[in-house]
Formats: sequence, C-alpha cells, structure tokens
Amino acid sequence: MIKGNIHSIETCGTVDGPGIRFVVFMQGCPMRCLYCHNPDTWSTNKNQEMSVDEILAQYNGVKEFCTGGITVTGGEPLMQIEFVTELFKKAREKNIHTAMDTSGILFNQNETSKFDELIKYTSLVMLDIKHIDDIEHKKLTSHSNKNILDFAKYLSDNQVEMWIRHVVVSKITNNEEYLEKLGKFIAHLKNVKGLDVLPYHNMAIPKYEKLGIEYKLKDKPPTTTEEAKNARDIILQAIKKEIVR
Repeated sequence: MIKGNIHSIETCGTVDGPGIRFVVFMQGCPMRCLYCHNPDTWSTNKNQEMSVDEILAQYNGVKEFCTGGITVTGGEPLMQIEFVTELFKKAREKNIHTAMDTSGILFNQNETSKFDELIKYTSLVMLDIKHIDDIEHKKLTSHSNKNILDFAKYLSDNQVEMWIRHVVVSKITNNEEYLEKLGKFIAHLKNVKGLDVLPYHNMAIPKYEKLGIEYKLKDKPPTTTEEAKNARDIILQAIKKEIVR
C-alpha cells in the first residue's frame, strides 16, 4: 500500500480552491522560493506517513463542512505524484472535487505518462507561476521556469481547468514589463478559470528564525492590497490585448 509523506492537514480551508476545502500539505519541495511561507515543508525526511484511506477517513469526518472538496498542496505535491494520483482517483470515485496547488517544477514534457494518469482525476490545478522571466525565476527560486511553463501548456492542451497564481513582490515581480509578459503568456492558455494575484507578506520570518534559516527578503516591504490589485489589472489588460491581436 502506497503511503504519503504528509506535513499536515487543515480542515475548512478557504483559500485553497473553490468552496471550503480539506487541505493536505505534502512534505518535500525542490524549490527554494525566497518568499516561501512553508520552509518546514522543504525537507523530504519522513514527517507522518498516511495512506489514502486514512486521509479519506479524516475527510469523511468533516465532509459536511468541507463542501468544496480536497486540495493537495505542499511542499510540492508532484514529488509524490503516485500517492496524489491514488488519492484523487479514490476521491473522484466518491464524486469529491480534487484540486492540486503546484509549481509544476517536476514536469517533463518528454515523459508524461504519470502526469497523463494524474490529470484523469484532477478537477482543478492551481498553478503557481513564480516569475515569467527565466533568469529572474532562477534568482527567486533557484530553478528555471521552463518546466513550469511547459506544464501550463500541457494542462492547456489537455483541457485541464486551471487557476493561475502569482505573488507580487516589490522590485522582483511587481514590474510592468514582467506582468505584461505574464499576461501575454496566459492569453494563449485554454481553460484558465481564475487568476489569483497575491500580495507578498513577511509573516513567515519567525518560522525561518526558529528553523535557523536566513530569510533573504527580510528588508522587503509587504505588498499592499492596492498594489496587488494594480498588478492584476496590468496582467488582465495584457491578456485582453493579446487575445484581440
């Protein structure tokens, strides 16, 4: 029986997909985003092992409240793709809406068999595009964005419903050139049903201090709601311009 390495579970989540969600945080992530608010999920060391049936049993205990369905986040869910696939398969058999919050960093367009199986049972992918510029993406996350953008195109080609998520950070992603470029990219994706432009915050600083990890953006001011709204407007305007070209 396959078991997942689980960081934690949150019941009644309201920001991880449509409706009120049962949220499973997976342990392990290859990314090192400078603004990550869950650095305790990076390690692949065993945290708590749970089976699919154990998770669904917990969900059944609160399903009257978690009317939106199940969301898998992290960490990076794709590090445990077989487990997530089995969880989503059994969930969909019970008509439970399934959502995955992922960066897509582990996608390989030359070997998609595991992804082909996963998306059969995935109702929604919330895709985090950290930075549209590859060089800046490497500075922000220590990884290229190539696999991420390839994954977005793969989801589009396979008609998988998507929400695009993007964090706005002063002088890093809150840049009109980059925001317009992101909008132009999104304009060519099919089945994008939502755009979440999220303001950067530094509330994770105490967690970094506790873990003994340097927080490299500690001098970066939080993004205001108004700044995030303006960034979203720039992206949407670029999408509209690209579509009508």
